Amino acid sequence: MKKLILITSLLLICMTAFSQVKVTSLLTENKSNPIGIDIAIPRFSWAIESAKRNTSQTAYEIKITEGKKLVWSSEKVSSSQSVMIDYVGPKLTSNTKYNWQVRVWDNQGAASEWSTSNSFQTALFSVSDWQAKWIVPGFGEASNRPSPIFRKQFASSKKVISAIANITAHGMYEAQINGQRVGDAYLTPGWTSYATRLQYQTYDVTNLMKTGLNAIGVSLGSGWYRGIIGFSNNKDFYGKDIALLFQLNITYSDGSKEVVISDDSWKANTGSIEYSEIYNGETVDARKEKVGWATTNFNDEAWLPAKLASFDKVNLIATQNELVKKQEVFKPIKIFTTPKGEKVIDFGQNLVGWVVMKAKGNEGDKITLSHAEVLDKVGNFYTENLRAAKAQNTYVLSGMGVETFEPHFTWQGFRYLRIEGYPGEITADNFYAVALYSDMKTTGDFTSSNTLVNQLQHNIQWGQKGNFLDVPTDCPQRDERLGWTGDAQVFSRTATFNMNVHSFFAKWLKDLAADQKEGKVPFVVPNVIGADALNSTGWADVATIIPWNLYIAYGDKKILADQYASMKAYVESINKVAKDDLWNSGFHFGDWLFYRPEDDNDGKSAVTDKYLIAQCFYAHSTQLIINAATVLNKKEDVALYTAQLIRVKAAFMKEYVSPNGRLISGTQTAYTLALNFDMLPENLRQQAAKRLVDNIESYGNHLTTGFLGTPYLCHVLTRFGYTNVSYKLLLQEQYPSWLYPVKMGATTIWERWDGQKPDSSFQSVGMNSFNHYSYGAIGDWMYRQMVGLDTYEDGVGYKHSKVQPHIGGGFTNASASLETYYGKLSSGWKLQGDEIYFDVTIPANTIASVFIPTKEVAKVSENGQALSSVNGLKIIGQKEDYLETQLGSGEYHFIIKK
Repeated sequence: MKKLILITSLLLICMTAFSQVKVTSLLTENKSNPIGIDIAIPRFSWAIESAKRNTSQTAYEIKITEGKKLVWSSEKVSSSQSVMIDYVGPKLTSNTKYNWQVRVWDNQGAASEWSTSNSFQTALFSVSDWQAKWIVPGFGEASNRPSPIFRKQFASSKKVISAIANITAHGMYEAQINGQRVGDAYLTPGWTSYATRLQYQTYDVTNLMKTGLNAIGVSLGSGWYRGIIGFSNNKDFYGKDIALLFQLNITYSDGSKEVVISDDSWKANTGSIEYSEIYNGETVDARKEKVGWATTNFNDEAWLPAKLASFDKVNLIATQNELVKKQEVFKPIKIFTTPKGEKVIDFGQNLVGWVVMKAKGNEGDKITLSHAEVLDKVGNFYTENLRAAKAQNTYVLSGMGVETFEPHFTWQGFRYLRIEGYPGEITADNFYAVALYSDMKTTGDFTSSNTLVNQLQHNIQWGQKGNFLDVPTDCPQRDERLGWTGDAQVFSRTATFNMNVHSFFAKWLKDLAADQKEGKVPFVVPNVIGADALNSTGWADVATIIPWNLYIAYGDKKILADQYASMKAYVESINKVAKDDLWNSGFHFGDWLFYRPEDDNDGKSAVTDKYLIAQCFYAHSTQLIINAATVLNKKEDVALYTAQLIRVKAAFMKEYVSPNGRLISGTQTAYTLALNFDMLPENLRQQAAKRLVDNIESYGNHLTTGFLGTPYLCHVLTRFGYTNVSYKLLLQEQYPSWLYPVKMGATTIWERWDGQKPDSSFQSVGMNSFNHYSYGAIGDWMYRQMVGLDTYEDGVGYKHSKVQPHIGGGFTNASASLETYYGKLSSGWKLQGDEIYFDVTIPANTIASVFIPTKEVAKVSENGQALSSVNGLKIIGQKEDYLETQLGSGEYHFIIKK
């Protein structure tokens, strides 16, 4: 009997453990255990896991502690909210570590265990918290601007229990303590609109400290601050100086505290980095290395004192986005000699980062590494498309055995490496390429039965990785690498699927707002190309489009609140120049890089009227203001801009549309924008969609769209019942198409549809990047329509998901998954015989409207059961060729008889 009771008890314990809800994935301001938050009211998020279907949260409790002291308890709050919950406790203190936990109650009334403890470290909330002083080198600078190095030695006689460093620079910095690198980030402090927003980074360096003597060493590079950036060899944009600000807050075991700051007690010199520019590369002379300069065993008597500088600190902000870090490593896949006799390595992937090299030679041997994305038609190293950028790293050997080299304050975009002056045989053991990009979490995955489309997805991801390097750059290789606003907005929704770009874009949008001029939005952000480079349609609309896309993708209402003034100022800047509600003035890039044959004798070039485009985006941004104002409960603005939208669309109809619905520009882009932004009354939309399809067919089922039409083209076709045409465009292999570059061997998205022509010759060297993510916006259609993962506006951030796949194109399967803040959401379909296998995963604490591709309920089963027997499944009804259902969380496996 006792044995039976024991067995029963164990079974109950196991069943309870199996069914109990569990709290995971704790985040503070989108980060796990962040260090350096200067937000007074941080927000907390978590996910819940349960093996049971239809699990939701009904209540939560958060508690926050500092050491053993309870700082705040929310107590039990009845709410299903688990994403972006505001802290509402006592005022937080600067430079303090807090721990937090959460527990939840599910819809069965069961409480979870307390989550594991997570932490967040506050940054410096006030300028008065900064005791450090700006310092600059205490000596004149050579014309090649060698990187200065600073050092400070200090004594620490007691046991250190906490040491927190806050660091920033005018330029870029790398720091060491006792000869060990501080952090694993690169190109810090990152690129912002420095005049008003200069980031600093916060590091926990406790494990680098020693009892007794300690040494700090910091090297600086020109970076974006004063290096060559923008066009026309522009330098010193933010200032001519190069400067350091460093503060180390130490807490000892006896409770006492000490602050080590940058001041004129520091010493400065130059080291091995003789030259460093973003576009041109870096020169390192190992003979000039001050060996051990960041350790306590170094003699710095010959160094000069640093000088104090009076730069302001009011523009200092803690880091919001993910820092740039080393990511994937690529070994050579081929080492060969070109027809010109040059030694070249192929790394197999067009990437952004640099090459790490080992070499052994004589003192003074010079090795030059050059970088290229492609080879020319005969197989030679090709760099003409880099324009003025040299993209070369040069290393001079010290002759002291095997030496390892890599750059510090630059990066390159490349697949191929040319090596000159290397002593000895070039082998794969001595070279590897390392990718660098902002350390965003990979969230999306897509695969299908078509290998070319899978490669396209790979190219989309690597275009994003290479160009999301602290700011969303247009390209990573030539003398540009700028935060072009048009590129960012057309790709933004695709970007939210592949990676968590929440904080990345939130940071960049604040720089956008800082650089607006009377509401007008620059062509690039941060703006380094001129005060008059403003308000091109489709580029400037980034001010409204990305905030809304982030709200939809992540459910973050604060994004809209933070950016609302910027959004509204932009629309008002159009209102000031619009005449009779028409935006028909000013410079516009238009549908950039649209299809245009070289010898266009019969008008095949797909030229779209720029002011027609401007009017469409004018309406779209007005609509997004209405949407944001509705979410933020700004009722007066909703009424104001709703009336404006009616006038703007009426002006469009009068100016650009014939009475029977024909647009003055008959291009794919014109019809796509007019349909996507609802510029036409409903009675004219279907005929417009037919005109769009006719146009596509007239080009042999090729697209002709440029930057502004491409993101919406396939969405519009699917919306109006032409998914089959979307598939024809997706699967087109001849120029212009998405798969043409894939067939040409691309490993990233190209800037032009024909960057390399069928005969392997190149497009214009003046503008021909082979890593340019804009046309990768087709990914959004693949994820949201082909596989069918989307979110409703009544449950943004995938609180209420829409799963509606569009099967076709000769594919036998396609699937995708997305790590939302709630957990994994996935959809996948497979055709097998006379059956469709349709799998769906819905994360806990969410619901999904799932559209099953069938017209007959009787032809569908789930895990062998009739739909009527599936617990929690609600049949909504028939909707065109789908059966609409509503489901709670869980994994579902449908089989549909054809």
